[in-house]
Amino acid sequence: QVQLVESGGGLVQPGGSLRLSCLASRIVFSVYHLGWYRQAPGKQRELVASITNNNYTSYANSVKGRFTVSRDNAKNTMYLRMNSLKPEDTAVYYCNALSGPYYYWGQGTQVTVSS
Repeated sequence: QVQLVESGGGLVQPGGSLRLSCLASRIVFSVYHLGWYRQAPGKQRELVASITNNNYTSYANSVKGRFTVSRDNAKNTMYLRMNSLKPEDTAVYYCNALSGPYYYWGQGTQVTVSS
């Protein structure tokens, strides 16, 4: 059974940093396009950052210059480095893997930015 497991969330003060990880198992990780999404209470899930299987990256305007997405295919892991965090970044963060008809989600990790 394919699994995506996020980790690294937590409580951080405004201006702080976190690094999220997404560990995948039972997929050929290197061929998948990957993404980080987030969902805040009462809001729709939104795409935050993505990285293709060719390492092309893209970001939501709200996080450009603050977040960095990367992947390590040897470790079957995707990362999201989040700097200069703001209260509006508070959400559950999910990772996603996509290749053709195959589409998987992780269970999410909570990020709370508050003083």
